[in-house]
Amino acid sequence: MEKFFKLKENGTTVSTEIIAGLTTFFAMSYILFVNPSILSLSGMPFQAVFLATILSSAIGTLVMGLFANVPYAQAPGMGLNAFFTFTVVFGLGYSWEQALAMVFLCGIINIIITVTKLRKLIIKSIPESLQHAIGGGIGIFVAYVGIKNAGFLQFTSDANSIVSSTVEDGVATNVVTNGGIVPALANFNNPAILLGVIGLVITSILVIRNVRGAILIGIVITSILAIPMGVVDLSAVNFSENSLGNSFKELGTTFGAAFGPNGMPSLFSDVSKLPQVLLTVLAFSLSDIFDTIGTFIGTGRRTGIFSKEDEEAVENSKGINSKMDKALFSDAIATSAGAILGTSNVTTYVESAAGIGAGGRTGLTSVVVAILFLLSSFLSPIVGIVPAQATAPALILVGIMMMASFKEINWLDLEDAIPAFFTSVFMGLCYSISYGIAAGFIFYVIIKVVKGKTKEVSPVLWIVTGLFLINFIVLAIL
Repeated sequence: MEKFFKLKENGTTVSTEIIAGLTTFFAMSYILFVNPSILSLSGMPFQAVFLATILSSAIGTLVMGLFANVPYAQAPGMGLNAFFTFTVVFGLGYSWEQALAMVFLCGIINIIITVTKLRKLIIKSIPESLQHAIGGGIGIFVAYVGIKNAGFLQFTSDANSIVSSTVEDGVATNVVTNGGIVPALANFNNPAILLGVIGLVITSILVIRNVRGAILIGIVITSILAIPMGVVDLSAVNFSENSLGNSFKELGTTFGAAFGPNGMPSLFSDVSKLPQVLLTVLAFSLSDIFDTIGTFIGTGRRTGIFSKEDEEAVENSKGINSKMDKALFSDAIATSAGAILGTSNVTTYVESAAGIGAGGRTGLTSVVVAILFLLSSFLSPIVGIVPAQATAPALILVGIMMMASFKEINWLDLEDAIPAFFTSVFMGLCYSISYGIAAGFIFYVIIKVVKGKTKEVSPVLWIVTGLFLINFIVLAIL
């Protein structure tokens, strides 16, 4: 073990690595509950997503530990899972099988980018201010999803503003309205909303007090409170359907679905949608790439996990020679593996910083996390009783944490502030990460053209912005 992980060389011990692994796992274990609750809205079987989350996290984290020998854990990414459900499936109308196919393609693209100099071109094409805006904007988006899931908002629409609606059994569904809609706080007069408030307060206190596993503990406490408050009725829960065996049975529905008749083949059957498909895959890829690189550089530089040469290799090297190259390759492999199992993009978690702060320095930390993920599969019988109001606080607080990226933006300089604003705010208001990125890119190009600084816009950014504009034109025509 000492020889394989080079513990002494990295100034750590087996016990320190185990403690670091436990710390990282409890910091990110909320994903076991949150990811299935988000992806199941797209029509995917809840228990299948639960097991796919565990297996993909364990596989990705194990590869990270054994191949790259770095203390980072992987799991389906927050924001990317929301993009999968709310933008790709709900907004653009693709099936969840087609969305999984897109995620798989994203993984393949990321692998190609990692082993070639394309990585250098893409990284250098995105201005640093927009990279930070994308990270913070995803935070806004995730927090907004949590606020909605908790039931804190209600929306009133002017009748004259309603564009269309579908009526089923005398009830209006799928109502489309324009600017006449007005958001407001919901009335806190029912147990479900009150449970969401209580859960948010409890989880916030735990997080502020730096309690290990605060978000997971908050989910557990809120779920328990849901029983006496009447939000969860245990008598209506069929524990036999939520068994580990049933999870494996349901996994058969999602495993390989990306390549089934409703997945990859149908994704490219409509030529008119090809630009939109490519742009959606690009949106998946960009978010994944910059989340991962930001996590590596942000945590690795300070602790010495990655040397200066490793960081420079991100832009200048070709192949998978350095430690960071191997870590990026592990991240890309995990995304494709997750898509095969049946989950959205698997990415490196910034919560790994918790384990690094506890002393984790090698891949042994990641191996411990992977083992804990596998052991968590026995929680399957109780996952089904966790209400949306219990996971909503986790979404809100994770979103808040992700918004820390905004501090790196120079808001006093409008050349940076305007594109950053449209990138981040449009993600939440348009309920779409890709539309936020598109808005930011477009305004960035406009500003540079007006200021006579077109040379600052890279050829790659011109191409991507052009693709976004073509996408909007195609949507308008269709």
